[in-house]
Amino acid sequence: MNIRFGYRDVAYPGDFLGALRDSQPLLPDMHALHTRMAEDGYLLLRGLIDRQKVQQARATILHYMHEQNVLTPDAPVLEGVMPKGGRGAKMRRIAYHDDVLAVIQATELFDFFAAYFGEPARTFDYKWLRAVGNEQYTGAHYDFVYMGRGSAKLHTVWIPLGDISVDHGTLAICRGSHNLPSFSRIRDTYGRMDVDRDGIDGWFTKDPMEIVEKFGGEWLTGEFLMGDAVLFGMHTMHASTTNLTNRFRLSCDVRYQPASEPADHRWVDGGPGHTVHGVKDLIPMEKARAQWGLPVD
Repeated sequence: MNIRFGYRDVAYPGDFLGALRDSQPLLPDMHALHTRMAEDGYLLLRGLIDRQKVQQARATILHYMHEQNVLTPDAPVLEGVMPKGGRGAKMRRIAYHDDVLAVIQATELFDFFAAYFGEPARTFDYKWLRAVGNEQYTGAHYDFVYMGRGSAKLHTVWIPLGDISVDHGTLAICRGSHNLPSFSRIRDTYGRMDVDRDGIDGWFTKDPMEIVEKFGGEWLTGEFLMGDAVLFGMHTMHASTTNLTNRFRLSCDVRYQPASEPADHRWVDGGPGHTVHGVKDLIPMEKARAQWGLPVD
């Protein structure tokens, strides 16, 4: 399959973009899962969440988007077709609908993380529900730069809210980016920044392939089904493939951590979220990388 990763055309699976490995067969062996996480920097858990709950959440979101007039009016609502030159939807309100919360705050997730952490888990109050349109993608970044003020055990969970092919815009993980020696300079500079404190763009690069060309690692992605989940730590470099279809890609990013540890105040208990956006111009990443002594195109 020919797809686009950032703005480059690549083959999947191929030499530049491989397949994620499923860690679901390791359940419920938490020691094995921690070992796998240490090796790969992520865990793909197929079918972790009840598929019917995800289907219901997807339907609720798409009917909301239809009411907001952001879908093609003569196409089936559940296909999520975007009109030519279409606009995005304001997703924050629907993210807290009971049907959606039943997925992104699923009992299955709390049970998994309680076993994984060895204690009860908590999740951020803020939810990052996304409807990604045609030609859109996410650049390569660490999540630490957006939410690194709390627990060191904070994990992101990426949940596809639909059956998603790689040309529809899927999560991609740079395997080894959390611990490879060749990434140490990135982790010691970019990996310690805070977008609000430092006023710097959050994406390390808009060209994910630049990462492996200059620093090593291996990009991986896959086809996803409703019920799948991918979790990873704050220093796992990740991005997404580009949505080449005419349908919105629905997904949600949620965060889980041990309940006993401090949480980033920006995202819990009515916290302010990001404070720098709209306040001042952000320092371009190219300028920051040059100051850090990291290669810039």
